[in-house]
Amino acid sequence: MDKDILAVMMKDSASFSKGQRMIAKYILENYDKAAFMTAGKLGKTVGVSESTVVRFAAELGYDGYPGMRKALQEMVRSRLTSVQRIEVAKDLVDDRSILKAVLSDDVDKLQATLDEVDQESFNRVVDNIISAKDIYISALRTSRILADYISFYLNLLRGGVHLIQDNGPAEMYEQLMRIGEGDLYIGFTFPRYSSRAAKGLAFAKSCGAATVGVTDSVNSPFYGVADVCLFAKSEMVSFVDSLVAPLSLVNAVILAVGSRSRDSLSETFKHLERVWSENNVFETTES
Repeated sequence: MDKDILAVMMKDSASFSKGQRMIAKYILENYDKAAFMTAGKLGKTVGVSESTVVRFAAELGYDGYPGMRKALQEMVRSRLTSVQRIEVAKDLVDDRSILKAVLSDDVDKLQATLDEVDQESFNRVVDNIISAKDIYISALRTSRILADYISFYLNLLRGGVHLIQDNGPAEMYEQLMRIGEGDLYIGFTFPRYSSRAAKGLAFAKSCGAATVGVTDSVNSPFYGVADVCLFAKSEMVSFVDSLVAPLSLVNAVILAVGSRSRDSLSETFKHLERVWSENNVFETTES
């Protein structure tokens, strides 16, 4: 289904049973919380059976409840403010189970990313990194961590890697003034999406550069603009986002680039080891 799920509920409400109308009413008023509930939890909250919730999802045209919940999550992911996330987390996560809940959720996001990653898109990104004249990497807010990480390793693997410093509206464009054909722009954005991140990627594309968007889904402003997108799950019911799956995806890209240039990689690290040793970069342990 590609229609707004809330609009579908309002449009079709007259055909719902009494229990289904109760579910629809609760979701319409509390979609931010309902999006992260199990079928059993939603049914208990509303006062209907779990099977009624499952049948309601089928009535809306979904294969099952997980499909409906995913649609809700995709809809609300970029809408929730930090305050709303905190309120949702209060209801869904017990303070005593935070550690287990967060780690388990990250494992689920890694598996979901693995299940949905497109190998052809991944290969295109690796090819682009290897063949590009210069690479420009940009990210804002928490996604900046990912940009710092990939630029650090790509700088070890090849030259011409530029990490965009964006401390003001004009600074990004000033650093992109020489980008053009043969170059590659890699942008990162995850909910809540940065408007400047989307503008930066569009600007690089308008200059003739190849563009890669690392983001979470087809709902991202990068989708349909970037030449190729890599998707990794990041949503978390809290005021923080999870970067576990995106970082794992970045690791895979770095290792794939290194694997494609093994001879030069070996020489590079031999040289680095000499430099590190001569300058006492790392602590040594005496046996």
